[in-house]
Amino acid sequence: MSELYKVSSNPHIRSGAVTSTLMLSVVLALLPAAGFGVYNFGPRALAVIGVSVGSTVLTEYLYGLLRNRKSGGGKKTTVTDLSAVVTGLLLALNMPVGIPLWMPVLGGVFAILVVKLLFGGLGQNFMNPALAARCLMLISFPAAMTAFDCDAYTGATPLAVLKEGGEVDVFRMAAGFTGGTIGETSMIALLAGACVLLFLGVIDLRIPGSYIVTFSLFVVLFGGHGADPAYLGAQLAGGGLMLGAFFMATDYVTRPITIRGQYVFGIVLGLLTGIFRIFGPGAEGVSYAIILGNLLVPLIEKYTMPVAFGHGKGGKRG
Repeated sequence: MSELYKVSSNPHIRSGAVTSTLMLSVVLALLPAAGFGVYNFGPRALAVIGVSVGSTVLTEYLYGLLRNRKSGGGKKTTVTDLSAVVTGLLLALNMPVGIPLWMPVLGGVFAILVVKLLFGGLGQNFMNPALAARCLMLISFPAAMTAFDCDAYTGATPLAVLKEGGEVDVFRMAAGFTGGTIGETSMIALLAGACVLLFLGVIDLRIPGSYIVTFSLFVVLFGGHGADPAYLGAQLAGGGLMLGAFFMATDYVTRPITIRGQYVFGIVLGLLTGIFRIFGPGAEGVSYAIILGNLLVPLIEKYTMPVAFGHGKGGKRG
């Protein structure tokens, strides 16, 4: 009789999707941005990606070995679900090409061990592991994480130039021929990957759409340039907005599960990113916006959860 029951934590959502298939889709969708990053910045970008992915996969594999040995074996490793590969790839794409190679290793170990595994593994982490690691690295090593000078590019990033009142070439930004982190520069490559995820049904436009629209309205209202298409285009093309909106804000684990909540989540991210970019001291804001948004997800779900038919919000029959 006991075999008829399976006890698991909420949320209880039925789906025929397999984790490894979903993660493989994300990896494939990130390949255009990763490939362009290697083309744009050179072979060292590939080294950063390899070290980052290697550190996340190895951390998860070793943790699984230790856990199985302690429990007497019998449990399969979770490396095969490819979630560690996605985390390592996202972390690498959020790093500058000239970063010391031991830093992606440190970030990868923190992302998998601390943010993911110690909270119960995939599905239990309360924030995006790759972004949590990036924020840790930004706080701990700000100079290395914001050093974008390399053989291909020198000087400030386009968003930093905008912040100082300068002008940028929006078309070069959209194509990706600018300085920045490895995976954030090419808006075209990122949108190509996003189209793959949308076509496969892995993500939808609720969060990225409401995120981008809200951010755009915020920039028009408070950016000081009105509806200037060049300024707005530069804000949309730079700073990892597309990478964050389509590949990190849509993370199944750390986004709201309710439909209304996903729209609210996107609006919150757009407002936070706008505040950080327009009124903050730095030119970025996507990473911190998504992390803060992740922390607000339980509250968002609390107030957007559908009410059971025949019951009021307080649990009484209407």
